[in-house]
Parts: sequence; C-alpha cells; structure tokens
Amino acid sequence: MHSLAERGVPLEERPRTNLSGLSDWDAARIFLEVVRCGSFRSAAERLSLSINAVRRRIDDFERQTGTTLFTRDVHGTHLTDEGAMVVSAVERMEAAAFDVLRTSDSTANALAGEVRVAVTEGLGTFWLAPRLVEFQQAYPKVLVDLHCAMRPADVSRQEADVAIHLSRPSALDVKLVRLGRMHLMFWASEKYLAKYGTPRSAHELIKHRLVLQFADQLAAKETFESFFPGVSERDLLVMKTNVSSANYWAVANGAGIGVFPSYAIALGGKLIPLEVELNRPLDIWLSYHPGSGRIPRVRHMIDWLIEAFDPTRFPWFKEEFVHPHEFKDSYMGEPLTQLFGGFSTEEQR
Repeated sequence: MHSLAERGVPLEERPRTNLSGLSDWDAARIFLEVVRCGSFRSAAERLSLSINAVRRRIDDFERQTGTTLFTRDVHGTHLTDEGAMVVSAVERMEAAAFDVLRTSDSTANALAGEVRVAVTEGLGTFWLAPRLVEFQQAYPKVLVDLHCAMRPADVSRQEADVAIHLSRPSALDVKLVRLGRMHLMFWASEKYLAKYGTPRSAHELIKHRLVLQFADQLAAKETFESFFPGVSERDLLVMKTNVSSANYWAVANGAGIGVFPSYAIALGGKLIPLEVELNRPLDIWLSYHPGSGRIPRVRHMIDWLIEAFDPTRFPWFKEEFVHPHEFKDSYMGEPLTQLFGGFSTEEQR
C-alpha cells in the first residue's frame, strides 16, 4: 500500500486529524516513543512500562484523536497515513514543550540549578568524575547530574542538557562540537605478562586470554570479528562485561588482555601497553540543544567540558596518536594518576 504522499495526493486534499480534543500529553509522548522505537515492545522497554500499558495508552490516544494511528498484522505494527500526520503534529508539540522548559530555566537563577550531563561510562568514570570537582568549586550552586551509560543520549529530546558521544550524532537540530580523539590500544597487567608472556603481533594475540567490553552486543560482535576474523569468541575470550570500569579492573588484576584508550596508563592499575597495532581511533563529540546553550549554567558546563578535552593540554586526546610512554614529555600538569583519580592495585604493606 502506498502512502497518500506517494500517490501524489495534494496536502489540502488529505484527511485531517483533529487534535483540538487532546487532553493527555503523556499518551502523545508514548505514541511518539512507539513510532521512534518501531514497535510496542521496544517502546515499553524504553519507557519501563508493560506492553499492555503501552497498548492501552495508544488506544486512549486513538480515541482522543478520532483516528486509527496504527495497523497491526503478523508482520508487525505499521503507521497509517493519518498516524504519520499526527507524528508531525506531536513532534511540534514536543518541541514547543521543550522551549517552554528552556525559557523557564533561563529565567531562573542563572548559576544555580541542575545540569544534566550524559557521557559514555568509561569517560564518565575515569576522566570526568575525578575532575568535576573543578566545576563544582567554581559553581557551588549548580547540581551536576552525571549520567554514565553506553546508550547515547538525545539532547534534542531533553534526555540531557549536554551529551558526549564516541560517534557523531545524526540529529540535525543540535549543536555539535568535536572535542578530540580517543586512541585505543591493547593492554595487559605486569602479572599477566609475567605468567603468559608478551604478544608481539595480532597473530600472537590469538594464543592469549582476552577480556572485552560488550556494551552493545551487535557492535561488539562486529568489532571482535574485525579484530580476529575467523576466530570464535569462545576460543579467545575468558571474560566479557558491559561496563568499562569492571573491564578495566579485571585486566589490571591479571584476568587477561584488554582494549583501552591510550590514557589507561594513568588509571593506577599498572597496565602495560602492548606493541600490537590497533588503529581504531574514536572521535569524541559534544552535543547540546541551541536553546539549552543559552542557559548560563549549561553554557558554563559546555565551556568547561570543551576545556576538559582540550588536545593541546591533554595529549591523549590529540588528533595524532601519542604513545603513553611519551605523555611525560608532552604533558605538563599535575601527576597523571592524580589527574585521573586512579587507584593502585598493589598490595598494601
């Protein structure tokens, strides 16, 4: 079946949907989530609701709008032409609601209130959290909500005021700043290398024990296959985890070889960088909504974050790869372990 637009029906001749009787924004929000997730089940998981609750709210929303928004068959859920028109209207409602919130925020005490920062778990735990005391001391009335997770946050939908990503966001209505670049390497602990030896090539890695982070199962599977084509995970992995911190400390204590950014040398776990080529740089991006960027406390956070990833100050974020053994010559600042807030794994005496 072709949509009205595909059949060339003029806009003025298409059926109109009446939203004047809409009284439940929450139902509209759930409808939008179903559209964006592509299914009732995925939307229910995202919203932490039961699938039956989501279906009831969609039924309510269809009664309010007076039209059928979805058709259901054995192949799944499909948006009707009328539903597509409602999507556009509800997205405008969503944008207007966000503008109201931002306007309210900007008229409040400029340098007091909450700033929500979303960041990947590794960068949040090892880089930002130990250094946020600088921001807090400068702006003591600002509450920082640091949300560390591998799923990227969408600032255009108010999931965060500022977000840091390891791939360029695709949203068109956000401001983007390229902060720097993360360079990945293979690492192992002194304890592990003393017991199993030091691999000198990618081929030798296959004979070793690996510990890897699998935050996104599909992406991690593709990455593993690109590292080790033709090798089964079961033949090589001894441990996998979904968070960077657990992954790091397992490797630091000798569980196996892991993949970490070049700054891992400063995290306090006595890791040794392996001279096995891994050309996998990741660009670091910052995103924020243009309206949020005009709120003073958010603007100060944005400026602080840009400075916190400044490649001219911190060589591990430079465009070109700087070997960890060269950090002492290229970085001028406080001791690295102190900068990252690392903890030693050495036995206390």
